[in-house]
This record gives sequence, structure tokens and C-alpha cells, in this order.
Amino acid sequence: MKNTRDLYQLWLDRLPAQDPLRAELLAVGGDEKEISDRFYQEIEFGTAGLRGICGAGTNRMNRLTVGRATKAIADYILASGEDPARGVAIAYDCRYFSKEFSELAASILMGQGIRAYLFPSMRPTPELSFAIRKYGAVSGINMTASHNPREYNGYKVYWQDGAQISGAVSDGILAGIRKLDLFDDFGGISLEEGEKRGLLTMLGEETDRAYLDYVYSMRQRPDEELDKTVSVVYTPLNGAGSIPMDRLAKELGYTDFHIVPEQRDPDPEFTTVGYPNPEDPKGFELAEKLGRETGAEVLIATDPDSDRMAIEIPDGRGGYEPLNGNQTGALLIAYMAMAQFGEKEGAVSRAKDGSAPGAAEAGPSDKSGAGHAAAAAVNGPAMIKSIVTGDFGRAICEDYGIRVYEALTGFKNICGVIPRLEKEGYSYFFGYEESIGCAPGEAVRDKDGICAGMLVMEMAAWCKKRGRTIRDLLESLYRRYGYFVEDSVSVVLKGQEGAARIGRIMDSLRGAPPRAFDGLRVAKVTDYIDGYEDIPASNVLKFTMEDGSWFAMRPSGTEPKIKFYYYAVSAQREEAADRVRRMRTAMDRIIGQVE
Repeated sequence: MKNTRDLYQLWLDRLPAQDPLRAELLAVGGDEKEISDRFYQEIEFGTAGLRGICGAGTNRMNRLTVGRATKAIADYILASGEDPARGVAIAYDCRYFSKEFSELAASILMGQGIRAYLFPSMRPTPELSFAIRKYGAVSGINMTASHNPREYNGYKVYWQDGAQISGAVSDGILAGIRKLDLFDDFGGISLEEGEKRGLLTMLGEETDRAYLDYVYSMRQRPDEELDKTVSVVYTPLNGAGSIPMDRLAKELGYTDFHIVPEQRDPDPEFTTVGYPNPEDPKGFELAEKLGRETGAEVLIATDPDSDRMAIEIPDGRGGYEPLNGNQTGALLIAYMAMAQFGEKEGAVSRAKDGSAPGAAEAGPSDKSGAGHAAAAAVNGPAMIKSIVTGDFGRAICEDYGIRVYEALTGFKNICGVIPRLEKEGYSYFFGYEESIGCAPGEAVRDKDGICAGMLVMEMAAWCKKRGRTIRDLLESLYRRYGYFVEDSVSVVLKGQEGAARIGRIMDSLRGAPPRAFDGLRVAKVTDYIDGYEDIPASNVLKFTMEDGSWFAMRPSGTEPKIKFYYYAVSAQREEAADRVRRMRTAMDRIIGQVE
């Protein structure tokens, strides 16, 4: 095993003299810490494929790491006996090098005789997942770093079911990557040559239209139950959601829909936001400003590849309040359940005239109708959530008789449960996780911020028709199911030293788990390191208190941080909040003691 300085020198020796990657390495030649960070490991697949800072080095996103991963995918497809004519769908977002990386991937795949379905400009991640299934492609690749800072890029890999790779497929591709030298010739051909050979198919309006029609099919209620004058502000955070969300709003007839102008167009610098994560309230600053000007009743944001979606609602004091992924997921579950299966007594506030809001009959939808329902199944509908997602959505589902499944974090795991639930006689109803990701329909096997954003607009229009708001709906759910309070903390620890400290934190809690946290006694410790029940192995710890409160902790698979998730529920909001505060305070103290 070469040390980092040897690898650094190897790259200098093997890169051409005029290569920008070589010039970048020469510029950091005297910085041993920088060299170590670039070469101490090889960038690997996490919960969402490759993801890392763009630049030269084995621990960076560059044409060599992208080329090797693509060649490994090509080798795996050919070795598995899949028909190369089925092809691989490729998309990308607004980030630096995304277009170049996508064309490089297409070039390498076509050089191996595998068809490439390539989008000519940026598209949302959910549209890529949809396209894989539409065209029967054997795989898919998206060049995106999702919500990461601007210096990052990423490489999401999908299989023929439209979900991100996992299990044997992921293991097989990883094994293939390890067999390849980064400096191998991966045998790519030009896009022009690929087109001549009939190996390149450019995707465009036909695919866009098909995806939007799918989103339309997910509408829950007919127009007469909606007030489409509801005021909505949307920001794509300079990413791929701008065009599809604008089309949806116009074609569906929302008359007071606004896109934040400074964040409408692509910007790889993310100049107006810096960190393009809608989970961070700072990402809503310009949307809030426009919302105050327009009187917006809901603010919607998607991240650059439009898989994540977050909302803010008026706080009653002239500003806006962010809702977290647990709240947003629970709201959409309740809204869809009420539309498809009828309302529960007390599950939504009464209209101002005292009448109970009506629900559309469940049934198939088309572009002019509404009332999408879960497909018929022997045992009924099922919802999937991650193990670190709260229990608000679970409580609603159990009230409606909707089966709840759990999965590891990441939508490759959540959507990976769909074949199982179908085999067990259930139909897919909804999937979500606390990190503002949800998949309202099974045709897209990943987070779908576009479809979720459409449903939020519809939910706001339905509430407005009844003289109510999304806040009224949320409060009515709290009154019925209890006040679910949650908190999450991400401790960022960068580089090799940070990764080692994250390991020590997990080892400390795993080796000597506390029996209580600020007076809250532990009833159960669940360690997923070797798997638990139907959940595969993962580096996750969960502590459940005697009063039912719980928290979980896990290292991120895509970023240099360790994440903590705190949850409590009570008939009194203040009591639930106090339990969350006590668990977090105790854990902050424990983390601080680990060197």
C-alpha cells in the first residue's frame, strides 16, 4: 500500500504535462495535510454512490474516478448477461463538470457497445429514475452532488428497477472498480461516433412530457375541491426543478405561483445561497423575502437535482416557519390518506362554516381528474420509512390501516423494500425519510421533489378552499395523534482525522452504552452493526427510553459528519420538547468528552 506522498508523485508522473489535474497537484505540493486528504483513501460508494470534492486525487471527483466507475458499470452489465442494447440512462445537474462527466460516461459506455440514453441539459433526479423504467434501461447514472456545497460533485448509480444500486449489484460494481487502475484506457468513443453507430439516444421533450404526465396522475383531488388562487413561492436553488415546476404550476392552473428570480437559472457557484440545501432554513431567505411581498401561503424549495423538497409556512407574525422532513412527510401521508380512504373524525379542522371538508372518492386519475389511489392489493397499502425517521407518519398510517415497513437510510434502501411489500401482498402507498425526501408514487424509485412539490401546492389549495391553512391541518393532526417533537444535529468532522474521531464516538457509545440520559432511563439499545430483524447491517445505534422517547446516531454515508436524531411524543407539546432537549443535552456532553 503506497503512502499518500507516493500516490501524489505517481499522479504527477502519469498525468500529461499540460493536464489541469497535474497543475492542481503541483500547486499543493508543499501542503502535506492537503496531499494526505486527497490521497488517504479512494472515493467509495456511500448511500448515494460516489460523492466528493472535485479535484485531483484518489479521494476526489475527477475524470479518472468517474471513468473508472463507469468502466466498472459497463463490465458488470456485460458480465451479467444483460442486453447492452437496453442501455444506460444518464442525467446531470447544474454543478461544475456535471455535463462533462455525463458525456464522459456516455463515451465509455458506448465504447463498450452499450447504448447511452443522454439528456442534453440538466434534469431532475426523479425524471432519471422514471426514464430508466420508461425505456427499460438496464442502469442509470446521474452526475450530481444533490444538496452538497458547490465544491462537490457526485455520481449516483441506478439499476433497472429505477432505484439506486444496492446489494449484489453494488458489491459487484465495487469489486470491478477495485480491479481497475485509474490510469487505464477505458476505451471511450465520441458522441458523434456513438450516434453514427446507433448507440446514442438523446432524450428530450417526449421524456419530459411522460414524466410530467406521471406527476399529474398523482393528483389527489378534483379541481372543484381546490382554490388555485393560493399564493405559492418556489425556489429551485439554481437547480433542475425550475422548468418542470413552472410547467406544472401553469398547466395545472395555479394563478399566483412565483419562482425566486435570483435562483431560477443554473448557477454552479450557488451565489445567492452558498449551501444549496433546502433542509437549511438559510436556503429560504430569498423565498421568504418574495413570500412577504406576494403574501405567499406556502414556500417550496428543492435542492439542485430536485430530489429533496422542503416547505415553510406563515408563522403568524409576518414571517415563515420551516417544517422538517418528519412534519412534511406526515402532512402528505395524511393528505393522501384522507383523499383516498376518507377522513378520520377530528383529523382535520372544520371549515369556517362548521361543515366537514369532503374527500374525493378513491380511484384512478387522469390529466383532467383527480383521486389517485394506491393500487389494489390483497393486504392493502403500505408505507416505507427509514429507521431514523420519526413516528408521526407511522401513527397516521396505523390509524388508516396502512402497513408500515422500515429500511436503512437512503432511498436505495427505502425503494428496495418495494419488491418485498408487493410479494407480501401490499401495494406501495408512500415512502419518506426525515431528511426532506419522499417518494409519493412507485413509478419513481427515488426521492421526488417535483411530485412532492405538486402535492404540497395541491394540499395548500385544498386547505384554502376550506378557509384553512397547512398550519391548521398540521395542528389538527397533532391534536389527534399527539405532539411529535424532533431535533437533529450534524457534527461535521472533515478529513482523515475527522473520520477517525467519528469512529471513536460510535465505538464509545457502542462499547459502554449509558443507562440514562439526563434522567431519562434507557429501556432498549438497538445496534444495527450486524443487522436487526429485517434491516441489513449498518453503523447505526438507537437508544429507546422507558417513556418511548428515542434517539439514533449514525455516520453520514455521503458527507464528513455524524448525525443524531432525537424524537419524543406527548399529549403536551412542551413535555415532548423537554424530553428531546434532555436527550440532546446529554449527548452533546458525551460527544464533547470523546477526543
